[in-house]
Amino acid sequence: MGMMINLAKVGTTPIEYTTLAALLSHYKSPKDKIATLEKQKQLIRVKKGLYVAVPGEGLATISRELIANHLYGPSYISLESALSYHKLIPERVYSVRSVTTKRAKKYHTQLGIFDYRTVKPDYFPIGIELQSPDNMTTFLMATPEKALCDMILLSSGLRLQSTKAVNTYLEEDLRLDLSEKQNWNTQTFRECLETGRKKTELTQLFNYFKSYE
Repeated sequence: MGMMINLAKVGTTPIEYTTLAALLSHYKSPKDKIATLEKQKQLIRVKKGLYVAVPGEGLATISRELIANHLYGPSYISLESALSYHKLIPERVYSVRSVTTKRAKKYHTQLGIFDYRTVKPDYFPIGIELQSPDNMTTFLMATPEKALCDMILLSSGLRLQSTKAVNTYLEEDLRLDLSEKQNWNTQTFRECLETGRKKTELTQLFNYFKSYE
C-alpha cells in the first residue's frame, strides 16, 4: 500500500520516469511496478518518460490544461481551448490546443489530443496569464485577447481588411459570444500587432475592439 500513498502525494502533476522510479525504489523492480500500475490504469503514460497518476475519482479530475503545459514547452494554452475556457465560444473538448516557440507537434494520448502550434519568440510572452481554477492546479493560458490574436495569426488564408470583416469572423466563424466579456484589453492587440506579423488583420482587430470601448 506504500505505493498508493506515494501516488497520492504526486497528485495529478505529470511526473518524469526517473522521479517515479525513485519513488518506487523500495520495489525489487520499479520498472515492472510502473508497467503493472499502467495495466491497472493507475498510471497513464502521456509520452515517453512522462506519466500522470490517475486519482481515485478517475480521469475526469485530471487537468488536461496542466498536462498540456508539461507535455511540451515552453507553451501556453490558447486558440479554441482558451476561448472555450474563457466561455467565449461554445465548448470544444476534442483537443487541447497550445502555442509554443518550438516546432509544431501533436500528441495522441489516452487523455485526448494535445496540439502545439509555433509562434515567434518576441510574440510569445504577450498576453499570457496564470490560471488556477481550483487553487491547486496552475497553468499558463492566453488571455482572451491573445487567444484571438493567435487564432488570426495561425489561420492560413484569413484576410481581414476591415472591422466589418473582423465582426463577421468573430461572430460567424468563431461564434464568439461578445456579451460574455465587457472589458477588452486593447493594449494586448496593440502589442501583438507591433511584432509585425499579420499587421493588417491585427490592426483591424485592434480597431474593432477600440470602437467597442
